[in-house]
Amino acid sequence: MEKDKLLNYSDYLKLDQLLESQDLMSLKNGEPAHDEMLFIIVHQSYELWFKQILHELDSILDLFCQKSINESDISRSVLRLNRIIEIQKLLINQIRVLETMTAMDFLEFRDHLFPSSGFQSSQFRLIENKLGLHKDLRLKYGKHNYKDVLKKNEKVKVEDSENNKTMFLLLENWLERTPFLVFDGFDFWKKYSDVIKSLLKQEEQVIRNNPKHTIDELESNLKSHDATVLAFNAFISTEKHNELIEKGEKRLSHKATKAALLIFLYRDEPILHSPFNLLSRLMDIDELFTNWRQRHAIMVQRMIGGKIGTGGSTGHAYLNAAADKHKVFSELSDLSTFFIKRSALPELPKNIKEKLGYYFKS
Repeated sequence: MEKDKLLNYSDYLKLDQLLESQDLMSLKNGEPAHDEMLFIIVHQSYELWFKQILHELDSILDLFCQKSINESDISRSVLRLNRIIEIQKLLINQIRVLETMTAMDFLEFRDHLFPSSGFQSSQFRLIENKLGLHKDLRLKYGKHNYKDVLKKNEKVKVEDSENNKTMFLLLENWLERTPFLVFDGFDFWKKYSDVIKSLLKQEEQVIRNNPKHTIDELESNLKSHDATVLAFNAFISTEKHNELIEKGEKRLSHKATKAALLIFLYRDEPILHSPFNLLSRLMDIDELFTNWRQRHAIMVQRMIGGKIGTGGSTGHAYLNAAADKHKVFSELSDLSTFFIKRSALPELPKNIKEKLGYYFKS
């Protein structure tokens, strides 16, 4: 019996197929453009990294779909989110490689690309949907649904992702199950609300008693203070929070919002380290995709100016608007509005600190 053939590096990575998959349209059309090779390889690299992001994200979604999520699951999720973040940094840096191609170089083969466009990347749409970008919050792609430009088999997968569990919904569910909001003898939300009211009263007195204020400055500062009071009152009230959800101004439930705030404020407690890192990494991912879209928009403006994109979008204008609107975890970032300094935090009773820490008794 012939000995099995040893695994070869090239065969394992299928390099023959991979390195033969750069099919230059300019060459096919008899107008070979040198920089089209770079354009293809950069975008193929994007799609490979998107595949890895989906691989990591799907594993995190599986962990959060469990009925019980333990500490090790959160730590594992944080590690995989860190990997996604490092990939995102690569995606942003790849734009610098693409920008070694000038606008005139791009024009040499741009006409051969119509009507293909990066907007047709089904993998990126899957990433957005699995993170939790709601279909009703998407910018319109011209007058069409964003799925209309996808191939039939890709469209099915993207539609499925709209109707399956997302990171946003699973995170909300997990936060709502946070067991630390109410203990025997300690109600975090009531304590926090009392501290906020006291701090706001102190702030009002400081404004009124400042002898250096002119009448106009006093009125302006008091007006800003009143706006802050209204914002805190709306934040503290479940009823007002739910009204904002009905208006589409918020998505995260009030219970989940309270849990996230507790995690941020008491992040120094050992058992809250991993939950804090999880929330922070999700905000990082949101921020990096925003940076990537903005960086992409700047590059597009440099390459095509005010022209329509190859897929029919408004190019730079669309990408800039998407960078601002297509955020998923902005409500977590907005919680910093309601942070208070550590010295003002409601003090945790000793028995609760023990539950939030790692205490071993002989």
